[in-house]
Order: sequence, then C-alpha cells, then structure tokens
Amino acid sequence: MIHVKFLGGAKKTFSTGEITIDDTNLTIHTLLDLLKSKKPLNTPKLDVNNLLIAINGVDSSALDGKNTQLHDNDVISIIPVIHGGSNSRTQFQINKILIEIFEINSKSRLNVDFLDNLRNKFPNLILQGIETRFVLGKSHAKKIIQISLKAKKNQAMLSKKLEIDILMRFACTTQISKAIKTAGIKPRKNFLIMALGSKLILNMLNFELIPHLNSKIISTNNSAFIKKQFKISKKQIDSVASSSPLEDILVEKAAILFH
Repeated sequence: MIHVKFLGGAKKTFSTGEITIDDTNLTIHTLLDLLKSKKPLNTPKLDVNNLLIAINGVDSSALDGKNTQLHDNDVISIIPVIHGGSNSRTQFQINKILIEIFEINSKSRLNVDFLDNLRNKFPNLILQGIETRFVLGKSHAKKIIQISLKAKKNQAMLSKKLEIDILMRFACTTQISKAIKTAGIKPRKNFLIMALGSKLILNMLNFELIPHLNSKIISTNNSAFIKKQFKISKKQIDSVASSSPLEDILVEKAAILFH
C-alpha cells in the first residue's frame, strides 16, 4: 500500500488531502499516470511537469526522479510548483544552504509545542522560533544565521544544536535558559520561524503554515524595542559609521559571544 498526500492546489485537483493505493509495483512516473486516471471530473488539471514530489520526505530529484521505484508503506507528497506570488516568501541562501523565514501571527495563539510538533513532522529541517520584536529585518536575520553557520563549520557553536545557537545569538547571551526566556516564542506575540533545508521540504512547511502566517514579515519597526532591550545608547549608534548602525551593533554582539 502506498500513501499519497496532496498539498496546495493538488488538494483541489483530487478533492482530498490523501489517498491510498494498493498497487506497490509503481514508479513515480506510473503513479502519476494512475493518479491522472483517478482525478475527479470538473476539478483543476494536475500539471505533472510542474510538481515537487517527495518520497518519505526525500526529494525525488535526489533519487531517480520519475523513475524512482516505490515500495510498500511509502508516503508520497505531491506539491504543485507555484508560479507567481513568490515575492510574499522570504528566502535566501548562505553557502548553498536554503533558508526561509515565516512570521506566525499572534492571533493563531500558537506556542513552543507547535514548533516541537513541526520539528517532529519535518525532521529534515532545522527550525527555530524567534519573537519577531528581536529581529530588525531580513538582512539582520541573514547575518545572524550566517554567524551560526560559520560557528558550526568551525566547531565553535554556543550549543550542540544549530537551532539553539541561532536563538542564543539573537538573544545575545551564552545561557540557553536566558535565550529562551528572552527571545523565544511567547504567548500572544508574533514570532518568526527560521527554517533551513531543501526547497521541497520548505514548500511542504509553507503549505503547513499558511493558515497561521502574517501577510507581511517584520512589518513593524522593532528598533526602539531592541535598543531598550540591549541597552544600546544613541552615543553607541552615532559612533558606528554605517548606514545600518543598530544592525551592525547587534551582529557584532552576536559574533563575539563565547561559550
């Protein structure tokens, strides 16, 4: 038996989120042919040439593509590639590692348990939650994550886990408990999920998070809060010859932390 999960527009095509198929002697190619024959009438067409397909969480392109042989109890996730609207997502690369930032709206009333559940559901992603007020913007986030990735490469992380190192650097502390209390997820506060992983799994995560997302990432100016939180004075800011002095001060604070 093979379990097929549909995400995004594929749900509309098949009028369901999941089906099971008894035949296990299939490849991705023959599975797609079979699915086309099972598509309900009067539903959107499934464009088989514009799909991301995962087998047990692994991108099929990293296996044998459409020739990948399927086996009993495999879980196949089918995700249509979305053209247009990509500007609403915040992605960037650091040393060929793809990173995406999502902002969770406080109205969803989600907490750290939600993040833990995501980690269980997407074990191939590195995930961390940061209260939105601790991030100035995309550039700030990218620079902090870059510091953590460099620390990992040099075996100089503040923690054994990369996601904890990232949290500690946003909180500017070497104490894990203080980092969680300071910059971690809090009830009734918007928070960011920073995710590192493959394009396919990030797309799967995006579909999972859509009901909870804030439409504009870091849309408020967090400068005043951050200056007060980290006791950064006007004199300190004026002493930095830069177009983004506050960001540079925060990045420097994050970079010079020692375990």
